[in-house]
Amino acid sequence: MLSHKFPCDTVQMPLNCFDGTFRSFEQQVLPELNRQGIAPRGMKSFGGSGEMLRKGAVTPVEALSYAMSLPVAVTISGIDTLEVLHQNLGKACGFKPPEASAMQTLRDRCRTYAADGRLELFKMTVKYHGKIGREQHGYPPPEELPL
Repeated sequence: MLSHKFPCDTVQMPLNCFDGTFRSFEQQVLPELNRQGIAPRGMKSFGGSGEMLRKGAVTPVEALSYAMSLPVAVTISGIDTLEVLHQNLGKACGFKPPEASAMQTLRDRCRTYAADGRLELFKMTVKYHGKIGREQHGYPPPEELPL
């Protein structure tokens, strides 16, 4: 859409420490959005369903700090408990982004986990495509997919 000059005010996309090295929105899309003056909105800072946290690859503070340090208008973080709300507010209050070297160190540490997309299934499977996206790409509806 960006190459077709479709008018956008904002674009929401997954941005996290795993994305930086695998099919990367951070590397491929984010610079173009900023160049065109389109406000980027980062989502999936914990990997969507928190896969990267449950596997112990990163801590919530590392993941949120990384996402909040990217050149975005806002980082959107799902909150399913009061504990997560307090955790995120604690990180946001007085936030200071890590140095570029610390960001790269975290990206490098996540590279092996990110290499095959297993912790970012929204990039690898049709499971997360909506009805219109499935039709556009010729994917069958969810009820026709094998188990």
